This record gives sequence, C-alpha cells and structure tokens, in this order.
Amino acid sequence: MRSIDTVDHNEIVRLYGPWNPRTVIDVIELFEGYPGRWWIAGGWAIEAFTGVSRPHSDIDPSIPRSDANRLRAHVVDRLDVWAANQGDLLPLANPDRPVPDTCSNLWLRPNGATPWEYDVILMDATPALWTYKRDPRVTLPFDKILWSQAGVEYLRPEIQLLHKAPGLRPQDRLDFDAARSSMSDEASAWLRCALETAHPGHPWIEELVRSR
Repeated sequence: MRSIDTVDHNEIVRLYGPWNPRTVIDVIELFEGYPGRWWIAGGWAIEAFTGVSRPHSDIDPSIPRSDANRLRAHVVDRLDVWAANQGDLLPLANPDRPVPDTCSNLWLRPNGATPWEYDVILMDATPALWTYKRDPRVTLPFDKILWSQAGVEYLRPEIQLLHKAPGLRPQDRLDFDAARSSMSDEASAWLRCALETAHPGHPWIEELVRSR
C-alpha cells in the first residue's frame, strides 16, 4: 500500500477532502500548552531553512510516535483525530482506541463537515535516537535532527529530503533544488549515504555527488 505522504495532494483532496492552508503561527497556537516535544517538518521546514518560498497545500507538525496519545489528549474537544494508516483513514473518536503501530500520520479537523487542519507526522524517535521509518539502518542521535529559528524547532533539511525522496513529486523536486545549495558538506554527505542505504539508485544521489 502506497504511503499517504508520497501521494499527490490533488489526489488526497479528491479522496479525502480539502485542507485549510495553515501556517507556522497556527501550529504555534495549536501546541500552546502542549507538554511534549514538537517541531515542523515538510516543505515549511525546507522553506524556513533556505528562505526560498513556494506554495504549500498543508503544514506538517511532527512529534515522536510515542507521544501520539499525549497529542490526542491535548486536542480533545477541539479537533477530531484520524489515523492515516497504510493508505486508509481511521477515526480515533474513542480515546481508548490505540493508534495503529503502522500509522505514520495523524490528521486533525474540527468535524466531518470542515476541511482538514493539520497533518501531524509521527516519527520513530526517542529522546536519544531517531530512526528512519523506511529503513531502520538509517539513524541519528535525536539532537542532530532538529534546528531552531525564532523559538520554533524544524526538521533539518537533509532529514526532510530523505523522507521526501520516495515520492519525487514536483514539490519534492523544488525542495531538493532549494536545499541542495544551502546544506553543509556534512549534511549533503549524510543525505547521500542515507539514500544509498535506503533508496539505492535514487536520482538525487548522483546530483549530490556532482554538487560537491
């Protein structure tokens, strides 16, 4: 089953309905008073790092997978939570219903008559270690995957591009082109090695070699 995070946005809207165009400010307000760690991933994280703007169809906050129930408690009575799980959407209206182990994203909206608000990415991360969801051989110390700007934490571009690599959607290409010249040599080398491990033969590998 194809992961939802590699599907074109227009196809997602056709299947599941529209999204409100939320921003970083909205995410800050969403997590006001939240007791856990959170950060911003996706194209917004690339834009914050590079300063290169592009249109965004949604915004992707992210939390450790182990904190999914903490987030559910934080938004209770405000937003409904749905599990995006292997191409299917499952309502989590019952607070006792567990988040499936294979769930990669939580989608939030006030109710079924309104657009989706937030696509929260669940990352395989502990306070010590981050693990790439598609290949557990690719890991980093947790404190190496984030950077901060104006008090907001973002996923580092090399980590985000690795997550984008399987999709190769037009926006993924734009983000790769924007970030490639802004990343350090160390970050570029890490991304190249991670792609060689998890996605051998990926076209970005050769481009990263040529850009050194």
